[in-house]
Amino acid sequence: MTPLRERMIDDLKLRNRSPRTIEAYIFQVARFAKFYNRSPEKLGPEEVRAYQLHLIKSGASWSRVNQTVCALKFLYRVTLQVAWPVEQIPYARNRRKLPVVLGQEETITLIEAILDVVCRMAMLTAYAAGLRLSETVALKFDHLDRARMILFVELGKGQKPRQVPLSPVLLAKLDDYFEEARPRVRGSLWLFPGATPVKPIHTSTIQRACQLARAATGMTKRATPHTMRHCYATHLLEAGVDLRTVQALLGHAHLSTTAIYTHVQRKLVMGTTSPLDTIARFKRTTTT
Repeated sequence: MTPLRERMIDDLKLRNRSPRTIEAYIFQVARFAKFYNRSPEKLGPEEVRAYQLHLIKSGASWSRVNQTVCALKFLYRVTLQVAWPVEQIPYARNRRKLPVVLGQEETITLIEAILDVVCRMAMLTAYAAGLRLSETVALKFDHLDRARMILFVELGKGQKPRQVPLSPVLLAKLDDYFEEARPRVRGSLWLFPGATPVKPIHTSTIQRACQLARAATGMTKRATPHTMRHCYATHLLEAGVDLRTVQALLGHAHLSTTAIYTHVQRKLVMGTTSPLDTIARFKRTTTT
């Protein structure tokens, strides 16, 4: 390990960045250095700009381009503390898409079609509490507060913990699951253990189980485990829960992130009348 890489890792740890973020940042900086076959210490803003253009021209995803930007900004602003204006490194702009959302019956049909009991229960929990997949697999037994009916999400995005209501129906389903999967969960800290009880189930295992269930049900919507979080938010809004509350439950830092779900509320959309329908001479008349 080079001294620069070691120093950057230490800087990330000092700022309480998650292991996943540290791994991603180091990986992107290494790719940047490999592209020029030189240490980042010997590269500057022109090389960063040229590398961004290379990523875009080569068809790199929006997330990869912006992850690279975040990694390089951290490297040059924090670890190397360069004199040139690091904040002027631009982010790529993503074309926002409306999230895929299932109806409540569709959601349960998809979940019930998952054959593996651990994957099925993990998906149900993600829907019942609006969790990201990474948050779901990180749940432990002591995150269930039965007395207060609270589910503690310890490893939220950005290392930010939060609490969400523990659904009584979910708790009952979890108790049934503990009985059904007893040999697998016995002695494990994790609600959803992997092949060995010392580790949680891998996210890719749940993703594969979800896609197999989608195929089995003939569902054409591109539903994924993360769709459960979209469904949770949308169904809450459709039930009349205010946007600020949904923001807190999802752990969003900005209300604008939560606001995207206001565009996919079926009840709101279907209940809206086009202005064309209010013009008297265009109204369809019936004759008897």
